[in-house]
Amino acid sequence: MIGLILLYWIGKYYYQLAEAHGKSKWGFAMLGIVAYYVGAVVSGIVLGIVIELIAPGYFDTINDFLLSLMLLPFGIACTYLLYYYFKRSWEKQAPKISIEKSDTNEQTEVGL
Repeated sequence: MIGLILLYWIGKYYYQLAEAHGKSKWGFAMLGIVAYYVGAVVSGIVLGIVIELIAPGYFDTINDFLLSLMLLPFGIACTYLLYYYFKRSWEKQAPKISIEKSDTNEQTEVGL
């Protein structure tokens, strides 16, 4: 149940970010959730390899709940890094408003 709440909040933040920058809202909400799972799975594979190299056979005795708690920060970190990357890149691509003065009319024009 707690995992569903976490996925809701991840999707919500990505949805709001995409909405603020005019991108596909539901697509990026799903991408945020996928990023969480990819981060958890990749870190689980790396953690499993490291544990088996250090103590062969020990990985089979680890409790599944404990393993999921160990992988939770890695999934959240992957999600946050992707969120931060999108936020920075989209803010750099924001349309710039320039004010130009014409010599004859002395009026300002706002162009995108």
